[in-house]
Amino acid sequence: MFAGMIVFLFAGFPVAFSLTFTGIFFGGLGVLSGLLRADFFDILPIRIWGTMTNYTLLAVPLFVFMGVVLEKSGLAEELLETMALLFGKMRGGIAISVVVVGAILAASTGIVGASVITMGLVSLPTMLRRGYDKELICGTICASGTLGQIIPPSVILVLLGDIMGVSVGDLYIGAVLPGLVLVALYIVYIAILGRLRPELAPAIPEAELAVFRADAVKRVTIALIPAFA
Repeated sequence: MFAGMIVFLFAGFPVAFSLTFTGIFFGGLGVLSGLLRADFFDILPIRIWGTMTNYTLLAVPLFVFMGVVLEKSGLAEELLETMALLFGKMRGGIAISVVVVGAILAASTGIVGASVITMGLVSLPTMLRRGYDKELICGTICASGTLGQIIPPSVILVLLGDIMGVSVGDLYIGAVLPGLVLVALYIVYIAILGRLRPELAPAIPEAELAVFRADAVKRVTIALIPAFA
């Protein structure tokens, strides 16, 4: 079944349809071979309807939609650029801004894809141009992009709560502190690395920061409000 799903995925089908086709195909083989009863497929409409009417899972497509809006509208890009200038005076400031924005996007959308794509497209060229170490760049983007798995509202926690029959609110409460600790550890690591090995994470030139300080409060406010609205 796994090999069949891989074939569907490489053929260009979306993940949802690939999983559906794989299940139906191998279920049909089971019926033809006598391993499964023919009424096996009678439960499919019930399962589909049950999933569609599950109010807990209703949050998943809405979070995904919110992440796409932040990505396509340029709000996430503006947020990342503003945070980079805000922390730019520090060595490793751009990397720290990537972690902070990753946490904000995680708290706004709860999905990983939008965070990784947005930060990769925006921060990667900037960090390379500033002379950041490539290993530090990749590690920072990947680590901060996956914060959406643990920082509420996490889509993963919504799915786990539904599958395990556990309150999603309780899972959110239990995940807040570990998520914030993880963000803090990332920031501390980057700050220490920038102090010990400044050539790996240089600061933004003072001349560029002077232009930003002229309307810093306004830019930071405008960048943060849409993410939490």
